[in-house]
Amino acid sequence: MTTFSEIAPLLASQAIEVPSWAYGNSGTRFKVFGTAGTPRTVQEKIADAATVHRFTGLAPTVSLHIPWDLVDDFAALRSYAEDLGVALGTINSNTFQDDDYKLGALTHTDKAVRQKAIDHHLACIDVMDATGSRDLKIWLAEGTNYPGQGDLRGRQDRLAESLATIYERIGQEQRLVLEYKFFEPAFYHTDVPDWGTSYAHVSALGERAFVCLDTGHHAPGTNIEFIVAQLIRLGKLGSFDFNSRFYADDDLIVGAADPYQLFRILFECIRGGAFGPDSDVAYMLDQCHNIEDKIPGQIRSVLNVQEMTARALLVDRDALTKAQEDGDVLLANEIFMDAFYTDVRADLAAWREGRGLPANPMRAYLESGYQQQIEADRVGGTQAGWN
Repeated sequence: MTTFSEIAPLLASQAIEVPSWAYGNSGTRFKVFGTAGTPRTVQEKIADAATVHRFTGLAPTVSLHIPWDLVDDFAALRSYAEDLGVALGTINSNTFQDDDYKLGALTHTDKAVRQKAIDHHLACIDVMDATGSRDLKIWLAEGTNYPGQGDLRGRQDRLAESLATIYERIGQEQRLVLEYKFFEPAFYHTDVPDWGTSYAHVSALGERAFVCLDTGHHAPGTNIEFIVAQLIRLGKLGSFDFNSRFYADDDLIVGAADPYQLFRILFECIRGGAFGPDSDVAYMLDQCHNIEDKIPGQIRSVLNVQEMTARALLVDRDALTKAQEDGDVLLANEIFMDAFYTDVRADLAAWREGRGLPANPMRAYLESGYQQQIEADRVGGTQAGWN
């Protein structure tokens, strides 16, 4: 059995990007709930994200969403973040909140609408140039609700053409990552519904285009770790959006619904070389904290990822490989399950203390007074949210 002391050095390189929008108000189709202390500006979102990193040491970057996080001076915003000890990460585009995009954006039949959507992505790349961000992440809400509503092949052709135009503007040190989602808000068909479609498009674009895998964007029963293994094998896994789902795109705290699935996903990353300082795969959260406080929600999420990473690293891979090659089905499963059931919480607490971090980041945050401070200070103005 692999020991915690053997894997401890590997944990030092773990970094999990947190999303700016997780600190704003969110909710359901029926109601968005406001909470005291919610950020009113992107600077306050970054300050909260920096607080998560300060207590956990796990969240050194913050992903931004355009236009939700638009500012006049992104270079200044970059400096602001760096002064707080974090960097600006992935830039996320938005072509799903404009009336012009009701029937499509990058896939629209009207060339003027497609150009508007392309121009938005080019503006996002300008933001990347100013912030030093590596990745442009594209999620498209495009598709149709009824058979016959759109030309399925034509929409794919227009999407490929639009993506190629955006990709031409990507810098040599930058990447385009294309997310997929099997339904919602389009219900008959979605233009990028699965990893295969995303893979087909990014493969056609070139070596700096990758797939983004959102763990909540799959049908029930989908073997997500198999998809992870395939994308790593093909060299096209660019990033994760970690969250949990019970039914569909629930955007819940990662590990809350199925920690064993998270363990299995992380094991495939480790086994495939997609974890550690030599890996280019970006580990990110994509969550909405609808009824819980935002900062503790993000702290819990990054800690869940860390814990399942530690357990996945504990798998005795030499013993597992031998059992697999010997055809010993039950022993192979036992080796796997032994690592999953290992309680690493006390070891992680001691490891954090050795690095100058709180043994229990959640308790330390709650006792710090930061939540009470922002609730008292952030009075007035318009709270940040989905819009």
